[in-house]
Formats: sequence, C-alpha cells, structure tokens
Amino acid sequence: MDQKEHKHIAPKERAGPNTIFIGKKPVMAYVLAAITQFSGEHKEVHIRARGRSISTAVDVAEVIRNKFVQNLTPTVSIGTEELTDTENRPMRVSTIQITLSK
Repeated sequence: MDQKEHKHIAPKERAGPNTIFIGKKPVMAYVLAAITQFSGEHKEVHIRARGRSISTAVDVAEVIRNKFVQNLTPTVSIGTEELTDTENRPMRVSTIQITLSK
C-alpha cells in the first residue's frame, strides 16, 4: 500500500479565537459563528473537523462562500490524528482544516 504524507494539524489547545470546531450542531450554527468572526476584526477563519464531521465542515465552508461572503479564498489541509480508544488501543481519525481568507 502506498504511504501518503499528511500535514499535521495543531491540536485544540493551540487554536486561536478565530477557529471553529465542527461537531453535532446544525450547519447554520457554525455558519453564524464564522460570519460573526468575519464581521469582527478577523480576516480569516479556520474551520476544523475530524471523522464524520468532515462533510459538515465542507458544507459550512460552501454555505459561507456561496451565500454570505463571496470573495473568500479557501485553503484546505487534510491529515490524520492518532488517538486512543476506551481500551487504550491506537486508532487513526481523518482531519480537515479549511481556512477562509478575505
């Protein structure tokens, strides 16, 4: 199997105030959070997700770009995080970070 190199995405602890972590809330909740960041002092917003939330992160970015702020430049970074499950076994989870810049 061919091995691919992935960019490491910083963990939650080092995230700035303009980072939005995608979870189980509706898409529009995250869109509102991003629009609030853009209307403030921030020129870029980082949307981060992992696992099953990746598709929601892409939806959030596309809704922002197509419906609210059309002149944004997206940058996408994908990667893999190694976590441990409840039985201390290692497992890998896919991650994505979408940076939207004015």
